Amino acid sequence: MLRTISAFALVLVPVLASAADIPLTDKNTTINFVGTKPGGKHNGGFKSLTGTASFQNNDPTTLKIALDIDMDSLYADEPKLTNHLKSPDFFGVKSNPKAKFVTTSVEKAGGDYKVTGDLTMVGQTKSVAFPAQITLNGNALTLTSTFSIDRTKWGMKYGQGKVDNMVKLTVSVNTK
Repeated sequence: MLRTISAFALVLVPVLASAADIPLTDKNTTINFVGTKPGGKHNGGFKSLTGTASFQNNDPTTLKIALDIDMDSLYADEPKLTNHLKSPDFFGVKSNPKAKFVTTSVEKAGGDYKVTGDLTMVGQTKSVAFPAQITLNGNALTLTSTFSIDRTKWGMKYGQGKVDNMVKLTVSVNTK
């Protein structure tokens, strides 16, 4: 029996040594947004999120991210706007308390990477792709990206013509 366990352990050691599972929290991951309108802009973000990132052999194309965002942690630069964004006009936080992002692929794209995944908000899942700078080193992940999404794809149509449909997102992960 001991020989069987030892042989099994020898097979597992290289696999475990080449993979990394990293917890993602609001302490090492930030998601901020900028919404614009003809008369200006508003900044905001999310204060609470949890998830994991995993990869193998320090290869960014193996990166897998699963992230849950607590939508009640949403904030904007004005308290009145924060409450409006949480209302059914936008995120409907009471009936949609979580948003989720799960990678489906990561590809090399020039000097950077293209991350593709499923983003679920307001009860709807849509595929999104964005450029990212990714560095992996042992159990450390650094990812930065700035990109825009069209809020109307998730049914957020309030204020069309007065509020721009494209919302800029900035994502930063630093688990060092």
